[in-house]
Amino acid sequence: MNFALSQVGVVVIGRNEGERLHRCLHSLRNCQTTVYVDSDSTDNSVAIAQQLGVEVVQLDMTLPFSAARARNEGVSRLRQRFPDLPFIQFIDGDCEVADGWLEQAAAKLQSNSRLAVVAGRRRERHPDQSIYNRLCDIEWNTPIGNAKACGGDAMMRACALDEVGGFNSSVIAGEEPELCVRLRAAGWHIERLDAEMTLHDAAMTRFQQWWRRMERSGHAYAQGVSMHGAAPEHHWVRQQRSIFFWGALIPLVAIFFAWPTHGASLLLLAGHIALVAKVNRYYRSRGFSSADARIAAVFDVLAKFPQVLGAITFHLNRFFAKETALIEYKGATT
Repeated sequence: MNFALSQVGVVVIGRNEGERLHRCLHSLRNCQTTVYVDSDSTDNSVAIAQQLGVEVVQLDMTLPFSAARARNEGVSRLRQRFPDLPFIQFIDGDCEVADGWLEQAAAKLQSNSRLAVVAGRRRERHPDQSIYNRLCDIEWNTPIGNAKACGGDAMMRACALDEVGGFNSSVIAGEEPELCVRLRAAGWHIERLDAEMTLHDAAMTRFQQWWRRMERSGHAYAQGVSMHGAAPEHHWVRQQRSIFFWGALIPLVAIFFAWPTHGASLLLLAGHIALVAKVNRYYRSRGFSSADARIAAVFDVLAKFPQVLGAITFHLNRFFAKETALIEYKGATT
């Protein structure tokens, strides 16, 4: 193992990833400090990890589950076995790590003592398999340089993670941006590098899967606002306002006043078309192709409807002091 890899521990989380997990762990074959956290898989995921000689943590599913909790338990096991590792790479089990990424990310963290998180380019394995995979590939293409947040694949400085108390296990989606809010508040920095990091396999081929994923994002926005929506962060306040305005207020007003206005109020729905045009211009300004910009704009606006359902779910459960069950999309059926 080279010096850079000797500084990095890896936490992989997954559930029923099968062959995707095999590709993930095989891409980490040169890293001897890998822990796989399994969330009650019913396939051969645990056996795959064990056959590859990877340390396995099987979560107690009688406790409330979240990806954040899985990552925390992975870190705990990693630190028990390798207490002096300065950097931790987090990987979702449906991702394959690009050659050279671990070394490049570790070198970047070593070069800047106030840098807590580095991420690179996550790409979809099969972006042309479905429009939903393509949307994921567009979503992963975030700007290079200083960033406010990262996604599920990222390398983090262990001492920074310890300083802010790790991931918040109560957050069922959007746990990485929530963690990054606390890291930035503590004076740490986050950066996205112009480098290949992971190849992701969304395996989204059905509209219902995409809809559930957008419900989950709406829940994440609402929970994020409840935790960090106040000044100075205003975490996801704009996003929550947007989904309630376009996904609930405008449609309800248009429909409620349709009879007394002889249908004139339905013209309010044309605002969604104007919004699509605005979002399309935004994607084009970022350098996306005209085809990708159109697709992303249409689905970004359409997403307001499942997102508002997810946000409402969060607020209702919060009001009645109920826990929200995990919102999964890969197993969603039509």
